[in-house]
Amino acid sequence: MEKEQRIAWEARCIQEEPPACSTTCPLHVDIRQFMREMADGNMEEAYKVLCKNLPFPGIFGRICNHPCETKCRRGEVGEALGIGSLERFCVEFHGVPDRVKLLPRKSKTVAVVGGDVAGLVAAHDLRKKGYGVTLLETASQLGATFRKFSEDLLPDATLEDELAVLKNMRVEILLGAVLDDAAFENLCGEFDAVFIDRTCPTCASLPLDNDASGLIAVDPVTGGTSRPEVFAGGQGGDVPIMLAAAGRKGALSIERFLQQAHMTIGRENDGPYESRLYTNLEGIAPLDRVRPADVDAGYTADEAMREAARCIQCECLECVKVCQYLAHYKKYPKKYIRQFFNNEKVLLGASHSSNQTINSCTHCGLCAAVCPNDLHMGEVCLEGRYAMLQGDYMPPSAHEFALQDMAFSTSDEFVLSRHQPGTRQSAYLYFPSCQLSATAPGEVLQSYRVLCEKLSGGVGILLGCCGAPAFWSGRDPLFRETLDTIRKQWQAMGQPKVITACCTCQSVFKEHLPEISSTLLWQVLENNALIDKALREEVAGHAVAVLDPCSTRHDPQAQSGVRRILGDLGFTVEELPLSGAMAECCGYGGLVFNANPQLDNAIVTRRAEYSERDYLAYCAMCRDKFVNVGKRTAHLIELLFPSVDGNDPWARGWISWYERRKNRQRVKDELLADLGETVERAMEPYDKIVLHIDPELLRTIDSRRILESDLRQVVHHAEKTGKRLRHNQNGQFRANLKLGNTTFWVDYAPDGEGYRVHNAYCHRMNVTGVK
Repeated sequence: MEKEQRIAWEARCIQEEPPACSTTCPLHVDIRQFMREMADGNMEEAYKVLCKNLPFPGIFGRICNHPCETKCRRGEVGEALGIGSLERFCVEFHGVPDRVKLLPRKSKTVAVVGGDVAGLVAAHDLRKKGYGVTLLETASQLGATFRKFSEDLLPDATLEDELAVLKNMRVEILLGAVLDDAAFENLCGEFDAVFIDRTCPTCASLPLDNDASGLIAVDPVTGGTSRPEVFAGGQGGDVPIMLAAAGRKGALSIERFLQQAHMTIGRENDGPYESRLYTNLEGIAPLDRVRPADVDAGYTADEAMREAARCIQCECLECVKVCQYLAHYKKYPKKYIRQFFNNEKVLLGASHSSNQTINSCTHCGLCAAVCPNDLHMGEVCLEGRYAMLQGDYMPPSAHEFALQDMAFSTSDEFVLSRHQPGTRQSAYLYFPSCQLSATAPGEVLQSYRVLCEKLSGGVGILLGCCGAPAFWSGRDPLFRETLDTIRKQWQAMGQPKVITACCTCQSVFKEHLPEISSTLLWQVLENNALIDKALREEVAGHAVAVLDPCSTRHDPQAQSGVRRILGDLGFTVEELPLSGAMAECCGYGGLVFNANPQLDNAIVTRRAEYSERDYLAYCAMCRDKFVNVGKRTAHLIELLFPSVDGNDPWARGWISWYERRKNRQRVKDELLADLGETVERAMEPYDKIVLHIDPELLRTIDSRRILESDLRQVVHHAEKTGKRLRHNQNGQFRANLKLGNTTFWVDYAPDGEGYRVHNAYCHRMNVTGVK
């Protein structure tokens, strides 16, 4: 992951953006946190939140015109929060101001000319940063603007207590100061920098450039004047909080000037600005403002807590709300991106937890569908997988089994490319997909025969894999090689239109093989009236919940077409909470089923609980994954080309990975038989071994990604070499054999003419540097 890419991705995640109430506040008070503390009754903590950004909180907490309330999102569902009233309650509850903590004193000194709001805030901020500050005011007292407020709103005692903070901060205050050109020149020579409060009556005559209104001309970004060491801010007519922002801008500019830092970079968010934070208000009940029982006295503590509790605590997290992967690791995209970048560039792949996180994304794109900025975590994780492979720290356990399954589908065990029997050209090319052939071999064969019978021009057959597992695992060369093979086979068949029965294959064709015209089987059947009308009586339609594959997210025609077919067959459709453009992945996408089986199982189990109705899938892996957790699920092809005994495809059971390979072989063998051809499959000595495995144990072994052929090889090797251990009490043997990166262990015992397997497990790893 390159730095520029990381920055671009991070910028699209807005979860860390401050809410509109804070960005509207000229001083950026963290109102969300303030409300959280107030709602919990932590009044002192709430006061600390105010003090963090608000100078003289006892003053501003009483007189601020609270522009934040105009952008409060609660106001869109009820009434805006009474932020001003709550701040006033908080500062009154706290009483006299706290001592301000100062940074260590610096050698540089600053003169602040003018003791109204901007000058007071500039002096406060600069002294807090450790600079020596001298405040000069031509009048006899500070804070002229503050003194215009009524005693009821801002008591004199409170004002004096708050202004006394400057003395406690050891700001040197000179009242009744003379400010003429000579005095100004002396200040510029004596101090390292000068800030001028432009509301000071005499400052406009100082030897500085003025603007059209007669005020000292300032740079709008920095507050800089025509002299580099002099800054100014504040303008008559501004409300106090805006004058305070001008003083803060000047203080920040002086700090940068004294540090010889860049004066403008990163200052686009000085003062009020528009928040980028998105907050979904759907489902939030409208609530009116809590009003004090005694208006003159203001809020009681209980009333203040109830009013603060109305805060909706604005945040985005749209992706985390719908993605179990993101929620599982308790972070949001920006944090994941930083974590992945650090793991790659700093830790060089040493963080095993980060590596697993990278491999636990389904790449379904639901996050991008709900993200206001289309941030796709699948793309981030895929980049992470590329980096892991290049750095040689991708563990074999992450994807190896899935890639071995893909290798089977692209081997002579399954690959086939032929014209329709009796023809020498193909107007269409049926690509049913490796996984559907593994799940429903009989239905794949039936559907092909119907296509051959009903469509004119010849329907060729192409068996193979689209390469999706290689893509998801980050093996780009393997993926490109697979695409090239498909392209050459398609060209050799005369470039016919491809009909696929797999939505993942269809999405791969559309995105990566755009030169190949392709369509889904269901659309061909519907458009050509090829659905057997007699099915309506046979399938006994009832209500089903449709599982839209995540790969159809951007294909509403495919989704609506499936629903029309179901309607024609007499089914009524229940829409699941996340379907259509919001479809979730079953866990096969991104190979999560292999890299993180626990998370994969949690994803499917949760979705299986969405509805008590039978599920109807049109993705083979969706069908198999839900059946695997005990949810009655059928595939659309099982309805259209019924072959299940009892005509209840929902009763069809679980299929092992080994059986899936045998089913693919069956499809190829029967298609070749239709062409009058046969396939010779080499028999290995271990193929003759008969195994007895209890059904429950078989499912356990299958979940460990162990095939029956693996077990046979271990037993055969043990019996042939005698390399096995015998348990003295139960008489069982334990044997192991390493095949590739995987070491298989099998507990077994002779049983009749075969062997009974009692347990099996494996370790999929490659330990380098160990002999």
